[in-house]
Amino acid sequence: MQKIVFLDRASIIANIRRPAVAHQWQDYSVTSADQTVERLKDATVAITNKVQLQREILDQLPGLKMVAIAATGTNNVDLECCRERGIVVSNIRNYSVHTVPEHVFMMVLALRRNLVAFRADVQNGAWQKSEQFCLLTHPVRDLYGSTLGIMGHGAIGKSVEQIALAFGMKVLLAEHKGAAVVRQGYTAFDEVLRASDVITLHLPLNEQTRHLISTAEFARMKPDAILINTARGGLVDEAALLEALRSGRLGGAGFDVLGKEPPKEGNALLNVNLPNFILTPHNAWSGRAAMQTLADQLIDNIEAFTAGKPQNRVA
Repeated sequence: MQKIVFLDRASIIANIRRPAVAHQWQDYSVTSADQTVERLKDATVAITNKVQLQREILDQLPGLKMVAIAATGTNNVDLECCRERGIVVSNIRNYSVHTVPEHVFMMVLALRRNLVAFRADVQNGAWQKSEQFCLLTHPVRDLYGSTLGIMGHGAIGKSVEQIALAFGMKVLLAEHKGAAVVRQGYTAFDEVLRASDVITLHLPLNEQTRHLISTAEFARMKPDAILINTARGGLVDEAALLEALRSGRLGGAGFDVLGKEPPKEGNALLNVNLPNFILTPHNAWSGRAAMQTLADQLIDNIEAFTAGKPQNRVA
C-alpha cells in the first residue's frame, strides 16, 4: 500500500481524484522546510508543487519511492540524489499551453499599447482636460508587423508562436546562447536580442540558463524592446533588469516570476512604480482548466508508477 503525502495542496485549485490503487492519503495546505521530514517520514510517494526536496531532506527519507511534482519545473527537487537513491520523479507536461501564452499576450498588449500609462492618465484627469477627443500622451505600438523573439520552443513556446503569427508578428526562435551552430529554423541568440521588439522566455532554470539575460544582453536589445518572463525568475538578472528599466535602456517588461518566491524578504522589483513594468504573482499558469488538467495528470503519474510503468519521468 502506498502512503501518499501532498505537501502543498493549497497550491492547486482543482478536484484531485484519489488514485485507483491501494493507498493512504494525507495532504497539507502548506508545508515549511522544518516540517517536511516529519510529514514525509512514512511516505512512499511525496507530492510537491514548490516545497524543496533537496539531498539533506531526501537522505532522511529511506522509505520514499516516488516524488510526484505537481508542476513542470523540477528545480525544487534534487534529481541527482533521486537517481542515486532510485527514487522515481515525474513531473507535469503541457498542461499550461493555453493559459501561460494568454498571460504572455495580456502583458505584451498592455505594454505595447501603454495600457497602464493611459489608465493612469484617465484617473488623473488628463483626458478630461484634453482639447481634442483623444489623448495621445504615450506611443501605441501595434503587434502586427513587429518581431517576437522566443527563447525556449517547447509546448508553451510553440503555443506562443501560434498566437504571435495570428497577430501578424514575425517570429524568431532563439538558438541556445553561445551555440557554435545555429539549427535550421532557429536564429542566433545575439541576433534575436538585436532584432526583436518583444522577447519572451520559456525555459527551465538550470546552471546553463541562470541569468541568461543580464547587463550585456540588455545592451544588445532595442531600446524600446519589451521583455516577458513567465518561466523562472532566475533566468534574468534582476539587478540588471532594474537598472535597464530605470535608465530607459529597456522599453518595458512583464514578469510573472521572481528569483525567490514568495518575496517575503522583499525584492527591489516590488517597488518599481513605472507604467512600463508589470509584475504579477506567479499566476500565469493558474487558469482553472489548466489546473484541472494538472491535477488529473498528477494522479495519472502516480497510478502509472504504482503499475510499474512510470511516465513523465525526469529521474
